[in-house]
Amino acid sequence: MRIVSWNVNGIRATIKKDFFESIKQLHPDILCIQETKAQDDEVQSALSRADGYELYCNSAEKKGYSGTALLSRKKPEKVLLDMGVAQHDNEGRIQCAEYGDFYLVNVYVPNSGQQLDRLEYRKQWDADFLEYLKALEKKKPIIVCGDFNVAHRAIDLKNDKANYNKTAGYTQIEIDGMDNFVGSGLVDVFRELHPEKVAYTYWSYRFKSRERNVGWRIDYFLVSRRLLEKIKSIQIFSEIHGSDHCPIALDINL
Repeated sequence: MRIVSWNVNGIRATIKKDFFESIKQLHPDILCIQETKAQDDEVQSALSRADGYELYCNSAEKKGYSGTALLSRKKPEKVLLDMGVAQHDNEGRIQCAEYGDFYLVNVYVPNSGQQLDRLEYRKQWDADFLEYLKALEKKKPIIVCGDFNVAHRAIDLKNDKANYNKTAGYTQIEIDGMDNFVGSGLVDVFRELHPEKVAYTYWSYRFKSRERNVGWRIDYFLVSRRLLEKIKSIQIFSEIHGSDHCPIALDINL
């Protein structure tokens, strides 16, 4: 099974940039999309050419903002939306698809804001999301994928010292949040399999960042440790454009 995760930074814009050709190349069994920036009907219209997939959407109440979508060749047993905490559940950030042997969670974690004005909210979000994941994991192993909006370690961004505690995505509060996910027993698959490899999944549209490879690794697959032996590979497709993020793929025997 191949699971692909991709923050598309606006599905209606991305489908105009070889999106379907990229998906054909990636050939996912399940595709998890973050930051659709569209309402459910707009997502359904944009992805109508994705033949052979069941489509599930979770849109934000605010139009043109946030949102997630999941396409699956095999119909899940059920798809649940959000984490059940009122203050977090109006931005379309979580989808949970239940399959026979596991839960798949597609997530778009809140950004802490240019002025770090949402950092305290983000701290609470991370704590509540971890509690939500651990409750799921009591029933079945979990695979969590998406844009976590944090570079976990210095190796995960180009300019670590310049950004530390100054830039959203690399503050100690956000790093602590990822520490808590990993400390709870979830495994960062890419870093587990490639402990020393420098690879990024996001590049700002400013300053020719992608051309210069001034990037961040903020898109992840986290899995229950008992699934680790089933994983064949994880790949970051930095050559695929269409967004300021690139897709990542997990190949797993399930």
